[in-house]
Amino acid sequence: MHDDNRYSGDVLAPGWRDRGVVAPITVPAEPGLVIERSDDGWCGAVIRVEAGNVQLEDRRGATRVFPLGGGYLYEGRKAVLTAPGPSRPSVPARTASGSVRAPESRARVARGSRIFVEGRHDAELVEKVWGDDLRAEGVVVEYLGGIDDLPAIIREWGPEPGRRIGVLVDHLVPGSKESRIAEETMRGRGGEHVLIVGHPYVDVWQAVKPERLGMRAWPTIPRGTDWKTGIMTHLGLPTGTQADTARAWQAILGRVRNYLDLEPELLGRVEQLIDFVTAPV
Repeated sequence: MHDDNRYSGDVLAPGWRDRGVVAPITVPAEPGLVIERSDDGWCGAVIRVEAGNVQLEDRRGATRVFPLGGGYLYEGRKAVLTAPGPSRPSVPARTASGSVRAPESRARVARGSRIFVEGRHDAELVEKVWGDDLRAEGVVVEYLGGIDDLPAIIREWGPEPGRRIGVLVDHLVPGSKESRIAEETMRGRGGEHVLIVGHPYVDVWQAVKPERLGMRAWPTIPRGTDWKTGIMTHLGLPTGTQADTARAWQAILGRVRNYLDLEPELLGRVEQLIDFVTAPV
């Protein structure tokens, strides 16, 4: 709440420069801690601390060394990274999805339940952000060729308690073909063991925050132009072949460090699916 008498008092009194400035938090560099550099956005997990420096490893296995101290972000807040020690409070290491990482977690035997997504790009994005969580829970992600294939997969799968299906659909908006298929599937046989959710974006590419690609917003592509081709042209990337599209997606995916780089409309739906397929029978 703002002070109605904000002009009272001596504005040059001691401490005036620090008013409104949020002090950084202190974070011990515990192994596995995921932290981000505030200058260039490089994000990685702590591997080791030595001689006043910390070595970080990103999701692709690349490593870099930085000095301890200021210049970091932890969960979006400015942070000072310090050497770990028994006298300092520990900060739980977190997965890219933001959940607390279980100590010495190992992948579980796969559950009978599955999560299906519409394509390879969706699967790769889910793996990058939620992969650690899914392995810990024993959840396998598979992809559809398209939502038109869903009814046949449901019939073949035969969902039942302990064998649930969660489905993530692109561009699931009221009145669309996708929403009609989703409604019919969930009303059909075994539908109580099926959850179909979706995000409003034309393609999962749009679920990446545009700021990560240096844009204020994703551009509007004219009707009659392939959406991905239009996006690639806007970004100045080559178009025309499947290889071009694959390279464009890898460039976009490479800008995703953790859940903070994704839109909430996707985050909530994936978390909803994980909760559904891991719920006790």
